[in-house]
Amino acid sequence: MLAPVARRLASALAVMTGAAAIAFAALQLVPGDPVQILLGQNNTASPEVRAQIRARFGLDESVPLQFLHYLDHLVHGDLGQSYQLQQPVSGLISAQLRPTAQLMAGAMTVAVVLAVSSALLTAGRRPVLRAAAGFCELVAVSAPSYWVGIVLLTVFSFQLHVFPVAGDQDFASLVLPSITLGLPIAGLLAQVLREAMEAALGQPFVLTARARGVGQTGVRLKHALRHAAIPLVTLTGWLAGSLLGGAVLVENIFGRPGIGALTLQAATNKDMPVVIALVLVSALFFVLISTVVDLLYLLIDPRLRTG
Repeated sequence: MLAPVARRLASALAVMTGAAAIAFAALQLVPGDPVQILLGQNNTASPEVRAQIRARFGLDESVPLQFLHYLDHLVHGDLGQSYQLQQPVSGLISAQLRPTAQLMAGAMTVAVVLAVSSALLTAGRRPVLRAAAGFCELVAVSAPSYWVGIVLLTVFSFQLHVFPVAGDQDFASLVLPSITLGLPIAGLLAQVLREAMEAALGQPFVLTARARGVGQTGVRLKHALRHAAIPLVTLTGWLAGSLLGGAVLVENIFGRPGIGALTLQAATNKDMPVVIALVLVSALFFVLISTVVDLLYLLIDPRLRTG
């Protein structure tokens, strides 16, 4: 058991280091002076003051040396200090992580529930029903998130006054953003799961289950769905990682706090410590999702446990 764990840890370390290196290199290519960001509107600072700022933040060193020092800080759990906000980066991210995590969890819940429901109701059914479901899923995948968000706001917030327009006050403020972020994922998952379930329903084990007296609902829930869950879990894990990018847009549409607004602000102002820390958080999230997917494989298919 130690060898797989060691490989997983080594892979996670390589991903995190590579993500930090790529983000650091990309930000070096972005035009702009970090010292000017630190000074803000103060354009009259003397060269001596500017030199002191560079020395304090290590900006007077060579780029490779800056990167090595940053990696050393990461090893010790120090994400640095924001250039613009003059606050520890770890505190900024932790303060905005909860709303984004709630939004991502809500979006994945919406996506999985809608996809499983659609696949269970339409797989192996009449072609007309499957075509109607496929059309709705295609619209959900194709519609831009900002358009879906604006339509939901117009109908349910401005006209019906069912949900709040913006903010992060309670559960009601999470409904529309979760639907906006989860609908495209639901459409894609439903298409993949329906195809896998239809393939499973044609397998000999389904005929055996029916011969033993298992009803149509039991066959779908206990046998076909579990057999088709492997591609669903694989795609869900990959799409879950992309939610961080979608959250940037959705949080701005609905005026929610979170990582999205922080990412946009940091990238615009070339706030290097914040941007690199956010890239590392994204990489860590992908590593965790990959680990969870591997564990779900073992839970779904017992044959993998003895492989």
